[in-house]
Amino acid sequence: MSTSFLLAQVNDAASAPFERPDINWHAVAPELVLLAWGAFVTIVDLIGLERTRRFIPSLTGIGFLLAMIPILTLWDAHAGDATGLAAVGDTFIVDRYALVLKGLFLISAYVIVLLSTNYMAEGDYYDSEYYQLIAASVLGMLVMASARDFITLFIALELVSIPAYLMAAWRKRDLKSNEAGLKYMLMGVFASAILLYGMSLLYGVTGGRTDFAGVAEGLADQGTTPVITMGVLFTIIGFAFKVSAVPFHTWAPDTYEGAPTPLTAFLAVASKTAGFVGLISLIVFGIGVQGAIVRPFLWILAALTMTIGNLIAMRQTNIVRMLAYSGIAQAGYMLAPLAVINQGSDPALVRESIVNYLVIYAAMNLGAFAVVIVAARKTRSGEIESFGGMFRYAPGLTALMTVFLFSLTGIPPMGGWLAKFQIFKALIEAGTTAGIALALIAAVNSVIAAFYYLSVAKNMWFMPAPDGDNSPIVIPPALVAALAITVIVTMVTGVTGIAPDLTDFGALAAN
Repeated sequence: MSTSFLLAQVNDAASAPFERPDINWHAVAPELVLLAWGAFVTIVDLIGLERTRRFIPSLTGIGFLLAMIPILTLWDAHAGDATGLAAVGDTFIVDRYALVLKGLFLISAYVIVLLSTNYMAEGDYYDSEYYQLIAASVLGMLVMASARDFITLFIALELVSIPAYLMAAWRKRDLKSNEAGLKYMLMGVFASAILLYGMSLLYGVTGGRTDFAGVAEGLADQGTTPVITMGVLFTIIGFAFKVSAVPFHTWAPDTYEGAPTPLTAFLAVASKTAGFVGLISLIVFGIGVQGAIVRPFLWILAALTMTIGNLIAMRQTNIVRMLAYSGIAQAGYMLAPLAVINQGSDPALVRESIVNYLVIYAAMNLGAFAVVIVAARKTRSGEIESFGGMFRYAPGLTALMTVFLFSLTGIPPMGGWLAKFQIFKALIEAGTTAGIALALIAAVNSVIAAFYYLSVAKNMWFMPAPDGDNSPIVIPPALVAALAITVIVTMVTGVTGIAPDLTDFGALAAN
């Protein structure tokens, strides 16, 4: 693509009169509600200062629940249309796929607020800004779920990431927290630069198109050229950093260990889910037409991510680092169906398997982090050995952690079995050697993962408590609520096999 052509495109765009796109205000209501409520909470904090500090977590949680109302109304009113609902031209689409993910982001954020309430209040932190940054990051996630354009997607991704950089270093007098924030920011900025460069190459070769449909059309009309190959690979690599796929995962363990534990849960669940949402949308609606490039690269990423994540997790003695490497391995499972997309299996099944995995993963992982936060209130340690003898002084908490660990392993009837079953189904139904080989690798990795998940359970049930301390744990009401929400979702999805209805997502992607 010549420089003169690109300059002509820029000049034409600059000289064209601005035309405001038609906006469906109902479709963007979840984002507007969260934005307005976030502004309200900020004003309350500025006016009330210390007098209103203790109300900020509750107000933030209420904002997430209020934003759920338009999502529920949109589900019945418009999202059943096979083409989805165009909210802002072709750059912002609302369908069942987007609504499920927006609901997941909001409920996950509400649980994070529950996990954070006592943790932040009992620490030497001014926590009002912390909750406002969470709300800002979640707003970016809501936008990302509906983004169908390079520019919208990139802005949403940065809105997700920048508040998270600040929150990772929230414990300002803790060197590990400072290191966590610095590593996360540097790697995040590097990933954004790679992603933006890849997008710019695709923008050039498709004649200046930024919408996913236009990019897909432009790429379909061309063969596999070096520039297209580089653009596609760089774009995927940018998101591979965000979802901590191997070998772009090195920031995750140190960041997870050094950040405040509720924020670690936020990064491991909500932020990672947002990265997957961007990657799914980009591949399904945009660059997926270049399957000869996309599929082999994602196959390698998935195989490396699940294998290396599990092998390193086996060697961890700190449970937060273990869950960090476990999360890396889980990202490998979720990448696997994308490696066979547009092949023998139903494309809708491939996409739905990932979305359903994200929903169940959020519940079981947030639940596991909730137990870690509760246990640390007594042990003041993140070492796996500190969980020894928990059954003797906290039998209910031990049973809940066992549920989450079994679910992460994929043992029925916990929800994790359904998530992994759908992944295996998508891989096997592709009917290709690559799909079956990846399914076998995933099966072997599930066995490896069982070793370190069940070793934590063994410590809780059969090992003695450190120093013989069997005094009970006092669980604050906010943490009780977080545990209740996560265990209910984990068990209901596993026992009933209920998964979100994404029928219109398949129809939309096929058009």
